[in-house]
Amino acid sequence: MTPRRPFHAIVGTLFPEMFPGPLGRSLLGTALNDGIWTLKTLDFRDFSTDKHRSVDAPPAGGGPGLVMRPDIAAGAIDKAQADAEALVGSPIGRTRWPVIYLSPRGAPFTQARARELAAGDGVTLLCGRFEGIDERALEARGVEEICVGDAVYTGGEIPAMAVLDAVLRLLPGVLGDPESLEEESFAAGLLEHPQYTRPTEWEGRAIPEVLLSGHHANVNAWRRARSEALTKERRPDLWKAHLSRQEDGQAPAEQSDADKTKQDDAS
Repeated sequence: MTPRRPFHAIVGTLFPEMFPGPLGRSLLGTALNDGIWTLKTLDFRDFSTDKHRSVDAPPAGGGPGLVMRPDIAAGAIDKAQADAEALVGSPIGRTRWPVIYLSPRGAPFTQARARELAAGDGVTLLCGRFEGIDERALEARGVEEICVGDAVYTGGEIPAMAVLDAVLRLLPGVLGDPESLEEESFAAGLLEHPQYTRPTEWEGRAIPEVLLSGHHANVNAWRRARSEALTKERRPDLWKAHLSRQEDGQAPAEQSDADKTKQDDAS
């Protein structure tokens, strides 16, 4: 089998020193050191032309905050595109290498989108600050907008790390046990069932007996029932989609339209 070439991440940010941050530790850090993925940061200030290296200005029409100028954002995007083509060795399209702006108004980031990104050559992530990026740059360069949750952050750096974490863990060779990807939350459109381990009893709370029975069919049935109950209780939107698939006679989707937040290891 021909080894897969590395997955490449390019991040445009005002704070390149924030990367790789947690992405440089544990399994993802090992994968970075092993060349399974690569990281390049672009400092937006490098595309400024004045002595103060300014990148933003007050919003047109008035209001608080500052907006990144279109020439700055476009300059960074164009440089990222050139770097991407150099890394891949050929012209690239947005399907295999999208440019994504982390934005509260973007489409929700989902496990399905994470899998799509992991199947590509790389991704360029733009981390905004203050009031964001001039709309003209986003339109002119065909930038996709993604939101990692219904909350506002001080900048796009932490959301960008969340996106990369979700994508990079799907790359072959990153996780020690690839089978764990098949049984986690959202893999079949439902939340994951509760997990237990030793000791059998802790602070008066015991592991459910069915999990100690050794009867695999009963264990699987219990896990399925708990997944359905948790999804119905905590994520009515996912439960509604699950029921809709059942009514349409569709098998549970391998990928769902929900984000995935789970710690892969404790190191």
